Amino acid sequence: MMLSRAAVRSIAGARVAAHAASPLLSQRTLPAVWTRSMAKDNKPPKFSKPESTPAQKATPKAPEPAESEKAEQKQQQQQQQQQQTPAESESEPEPEIDLSKLPDLRGGIPTTLEYEMAQKEAGKKPVAGEEAETQAEGAEGPEAATSGSGGGGRKKGQLPDSAYVSSTEKRRQKMANWAFIASGLALVGGTIYLGREWDEEELEKHHDIPNGWGLGLWWKRAKARMTGTVSYYQEPAFEKLLPDPDPSFERPYTLCISLEDMLVHSEWTRDHGWRLAKRPGVDYFLRYLSQYYEIVLFTSVPFANAEPIVRKMDPYRFIMWPLFREATKYKDGEIVKDLSYLNRDLSKVIIIDTDPKHVRAQPENAIVLPKWKGDPKDTELVSLVPFLEFIHTMNFPDVRKVLKSFEGQHIPTEFARREAIARAEHNKLVAAKAKKAGLGSLGARFGIKPSKLNPMAMEGEEDPSEAFAKGKMIQDIARERGMRNYLAMEEEIKKNGEMWLKMEQEAQEKAQKEMMKNMQSSVFGWFGGAPSGEQQSGESEKKA
Repeated sequence: MMLSRAAVRSIAGARVAAHAASPLLSQRTLPAVWTRSMAKDNKPPKFSKPESTPAQKATPKAPEPAESEKAEQKQQQQQQQQQQTPAESESEPEPEIDLSKLPDLRGGIPTTLEYEMAQKEAGKKPVAGEEAETQAEGAEGPEAATSGSGGGGRKKGQLPDSAYVSSTEKRRQKMANWAFIASGLALVGGTIYLGREWDEEELEKHHDIPNGWGLGLWWKRAKARMTGTVSYYQEPAFEKLLPDPDPSFERPYTLCISLEDMLVHSEWTRDHGWRLAKRPGVDYFLRYLSQYYEIVLFTSVPFANAEPIVRKMDPYRFIMWPLFREATKYKDGEIVKDLSYLNRDLSKVIIIDTDPKHVRAQPENAIVLPKWKGDPKDTELVSLVPFLEFIHTMNFPDVRKVLKSFEGQHIPTEFARREAIARAEHNKLVAAKAKKAGLGSLGARFGIKPSKLNPMAMEGEEDPSEAFAKGKMIQDIARERGMRNYLAMEEEIKKNGEMWLKMEQEAQEKAQKEMMKNMQSSVFGWFGGAPSGEQQSGESEKKA
């Protein structure tokens, strides 16, 4: 029931009148000074307690209202409250809900509230009063001690901890246990298998570990096989990286040369992306020295990346044997080019590289050059040609001694200096007609005596005695011969180069077709199918 505006106004007026008639209002009245001050600056002044006037002192205090008046006021207030909230008094109390009749939404899963509360209580440290209670409960007997949550047991009717683990988690734990057991059995079985006795080939490699049934020998064999498995990925792909030398095309020396930052240089820029540059003089270096050396490309770049570069850089295959990352050795976290796997005499092998770490296995066979960064005016590589040609001309038995004499020096500069000194002495001897001394003067400058000079007289060449009389040295004669061979080779490339490339491409296509046929026949053989018609006709011709 809602009250009207008139009723509300009458109630408010009655309250104001009762408040105004109260005798306590006169005691709370503020002096006039406060009123004037507030009107002046709107700030309450600081004033002391006002003193009572004589009139106020003479006026007696108003008597307190009687108990009957208080009762009437309280009754009026109760009536006003009842009028303001009639709806609340008239509303009926809400009925209580029986929780036992609600549906069970747990789906058979036991509640974990009691378990979690017990675990929480067990993790708390008891205070002094709780310690006394637990001691008293422990004195009552074992049943009372185990019934408490802090004693590690469970109360009567409480489910065990396993009841709160889901079936999925149980299956997962069971599978993990079986996996651990299988791994342990596989480890033990693998160790037993690796420790089996050697066969004939393995016994030749591991002659220091004999066959036997002792536990120590068994473990040594297993360890040796495990080490061999790891070394498979660290050692070169083959024990002999190069085949045996061909007598019909044999060169007395082998020259190994790197690819990256030696013959080519790759760089990336924002404007052009990746670009590959070939070093100046690479064609001349490879083609000229191919008549003296067995040239081997020895790079740390993988086959898939380096092989297309090599084919484009050297289309006429002056590089006889390309060796890639698979032919290197991995040791102490670094790539090593081990020359002992080349199947060549190391006294006749020279390797040119840009990284001393790559040649640390045989540093006495190495010539380390600075990395080429793409300078188009570079001549560092070509300047090595006279020195390498001189080694072949003088036919030194061990190139390592020659390289040792140039250790710590710039080889092209030092070789030119020694050659100039030898040429001056040779000219003096020619003037005195002492030609024999001139032959060995340059070798003496190197501290090495040539064992045997290569044949000098060839068809169309100048007689050596006449050349010496003109002041020419032995390396001059060899250089003229090498240049004639190089120019003749260049002429042949100009005439027949395209034909050679076409023939090579046809040979590659033919080899790919043969490979595809072999693969198809092997696949048909696995599935019991018949070979192709051409193969069947070939087999029938053979039988006929």
